[in-house]
Amino acid sequence: MFKAVLLEKDEAGFRAGLREVDEASLPEGDVLVAVAHSTLNYKDGLAITSRSPVVRAWPMIAGIDGAGTVLESSHADWQPGDVVVHNGWGVGETRWGCLAERARLKGEWLVRLPAAFTTRQAMAIGTAGYTAMLCVLALERHGLAAGDGQVLVTGATGGVGSVAVALLARLGHRVTAATGKVDEADYLRQLGAADVIDRAELAAPGKPLQKERWSAVVDAVGSHTLVNALAQTRYAGVVAACGLAQGHDLPGTVMPFILRGVTLAGIDSVMAPVALRREAWQRLARDLDPKLLELITEDVPLDRAIEKAGALMEGRVRGRVVVAIG
Repeated sequence: MFKAVLLEKDEAGFRAGLREVDEASLPEGDVLVAVAHSTLNYKDGLAITSRSPVVRAWPMIAGIDGAGTVLESSHADWQPGDVVVHNGWGVGETRWGCLAERARLKGEWLVRLPAAFTTRQAMAIGTAGYTAMLCVLALERHGLAAGDGQVLVTGATGGVGSVAVALLARLGHRVTAATGKVDEADYLRQLGAADVIDRAELAAPGKPLQKERWSAVVDAVGSHTLVNALAQTRYAGVVAACGLAQGHDLPGTVMPFILRGVTLAGIDSVMAPVALRREAWQRLARDLDPKLLELITEDVPLDRAIEKAGALMEGRVRGRVVVAIG
């Protein structure tokens, strides 16, 4: 038996609770992992609070991310004792996840934990930080280089935004952080933001083309915020879109694309190929200051994960939440 955050839905309604689960009930897979740390991403919050139909199979163990040690493996790449990190692949949605003492996963989903990080630090990064790195890689593939101009990060006090600010600043970019938490300006400057603006500047409907401000954008918000970011992006600039905290609509026009040559790069972290995941984690190990993770991170035990998921969905969480499983 092992402890897990179990989500259930039946005639009696939806329930989320910390339960004892029989290890024999774990799904098929070629690697059994003792999970040391997990985390709470926005999608985990949606699932645990049942605010969105994220979960598509019941019952479900929550948790799209996990880091821990291989206990058993029939996969050629992994041996007992290997330390691994897992992000995405539908875990916590269609397959039992990692907010649990045990997880049975597929070997081709796993990435070896870089020596630069502990399992706790890996989960302080989590899917949010790994997504932020995917965004940075997309901007770089488009040609963004330090000194090209201001880079905007929306939703900057969230998990993706916090790591994106830290990464971009360390790489030499002048970062403008947009947030609805104006009292967190000092926090964002500690991460490396040169400027902090109120998200209200971007959140309302705006003109299809506006004054050119940004050489690049990392957007975790969507809706009008993304449309305004596009409208303010400089000629031939690039916008990496990875979230929908404001909404999943895109109420804009094609004008930024056909009149300014702006590129909108979609970022998917869930099904990204393993080679890209390895590149992202290697770059995180190189380019993310581990000391900043302490500024970003809050720790909770497994038995407080459900409570903290509610706080996350109410906007009462800054940065990242690490869940200690043991």
